[in-house]
Amino acid sequence: MSTVAEMIVKTLAAQGVRTVWGVVGDALNPVTDAIRRQPEIEWIGVRHEEAGAFAAGAQAQLTGTLGVCMGTVGPGSIHLLNGLYDAKKSHAPVLAICGQVPLAEVGTDFFQEVDNDLLFRDVARFTKTITSPTQAITLVEQAIQAALNGPGVAVLTLPGDVGGLDLPDGAAEPYIAVAQPSTLPDVSALDEAAALINHAGTVTMLVGMGARDARAEVLATAERLNAPMVLTLKAKEGLEQDNPFQVGQSGLIGNPAATVAFEGGDVLLMVGTDFPYREWFPEGKQVIQLDTRPEHIGRRTNVDLGLIGNSAPTLQALLTRLEAKPDNGHLRKSRDKYESWVGRQRKLIDPQHDKGLLGRLRERIDNTEDRIRPELLAAAIDRHAAPDALFTIDTGMSAVWFSRFVTMSGRRQMLGSMNLGSMANAMPQALGAQALDRDRQVIAFCGDGGLSMLLGDVITAVSHNLPVKLVVFDNNRLGMVKLEQEQGGLPEFGTVLQNPDFAAVAVAMGLHGVRVTEPENVDDAIREALAHDGPVLLDVLTNPEEISVPGKVKPSQAWGFATSKLRETVLSEGDG
Repeated sequence: MSTVAEMIVKTLAAQGVRTVWGVVGDALNPVTDAIRRQPEIEWIGVRHEEAGAFAAGAQAQLTGTLGVCMGTVGPGSIHLLNGLYDAKKSHAPVLAICGQVPLAEVGTDFFQEVDNDLLFRDVARFTKTITSPTQAITLVEQAIQAALNGPGVAVLTLPGDVGGLDLPDGAAEPYIAVAQPSTLPDVSALDEAAALINHAGTVTMLVGMGARDARAEVLATAERLNAPMVLTLKAKEGLEQDNPFQVGQSGLIGNPAATVAFEGGDVLLMVGTDFPYREWFPEGKQVIQLDTRPEHIGRRTNVDLGLIGNSAPTLQALLTRLEAKPDNGHLRKSRDKYESWVGRQRKLIDPQHDKGLLGRLRERIDNTEDRIRPELLAAAIDRHAAPDALFTIDTGMSAVWFSRFVTMSGRRQMLGSMNLGSMANAMPQALGAQALDRDRQVIAFCGDGGLSMLLGDVITAVSHNLPVKLVVFDNNRLGMVKLEQEQGGLPEFGTVLQNPDFAAVAVAMGLHGVRVTEPENVDDAIREALAHDGPVLLDVLTNPEEISVPGKVKPSQAWGFATSKLRETVLSEGDG
């Protein structure tokens, strides 16, 4: 005979769960005690439940299996919400186990009581409260199946006095059924798509994360059509390396070549992407969108034809219908633009860039504090990182520098809050990734605003022997917000951060801390950080004025940027 809590933990172990993230508390004591006695599962106690939810979501995205986090009564469960929303929008299978007040007190507005079933209704595909041992097995089955088959978030609430109750005699083991079959569009839809493409003069591809497992088919399609390929940030993994068709990213992190590719194509073929930014889509094109989820079709831009299916088998079937396009003029023009832009960007990674004549002239405009250029830092990380390094990326300007200067070569992987766009995701996602494999190199691209938001959980890297490498792009700014304000013609306001010496803080927490203030020291500092066998925080003072020009600048944005700079100088001088 076992208790409800023991049954839950045994079921998780049987599903391959190896870590559970959370903060201990009275309502969940039966569950955490069962974890203590379950040798296959490691309990990782975080300082803030949000960090635990991000870590569990990271593990779910990397493995495709269940990630698990826990929050006890009321406040602890509420703290999970942001990380769980990230899992929801990333389609990551995550189970949150939430404590509740004793069953007899539910509904009485008891101390710390929160209606979890109501609270989590939007974020979770499944949210139920176990109120008796007789229903426990059924609800555990339903919760795990909902998470895995969505995939998405499931929330199971457990009152403090129910977890320790015995299951009925002869209770069966939970049975978890998982099925995610591959799908293909109708033959008529494939024929129509081929007709549109064959009739078009030029084709541009926009390829996203949904095509990561279809690399061969994506490249074959681009080759057949001589089509330039714009990659979303999430598609860098698996599709960037050795790809003679890719022209980088679009949007605020993008480059001019993506705009050339979009504007020069008669047909836009979208493969496995829900790229959300409407203003960056080209106008007046015929659009074909391939996605496994019908609800994604046409919700970002008007679509002439939707194909519902998995990328690899659908492209295989489509290739047999596509006529070759021998003219490579559109591809060549887009690639030439991309290679020219890359060359100009690469000039900024020289530690001596600002020492030359042109560098000194530019520095007076965009690096008045003579700080390290973030391009230099990102490129140096790219050079020294392992072929199988795993990168996590904060939302904001650190994502721009990652996008432009880190190549997803070899077996490298990446994670970020790509759909929710939360701050503070990189560090806890790195913890989750590192807990899967403590021997793998895990590097977090942290913004100073994001890191400081959940700074307390840097301690978790020490307390649980997670040798993550946290690289802080320390520009004393909420950099992406600064850019958005300036593009809108507003003076910078509210973005300046009064940061501590993050390396010194890290040392006080038990990490190895390194602070870099000079560009010529960046390479050695990165080598030192990556060679260290424990957790490291590398605090690099980067330029807050670095100008990141997107691929398509409207006249209103250019004027807005110019007027904002004048206003900053005359009216506000930043926040100073």
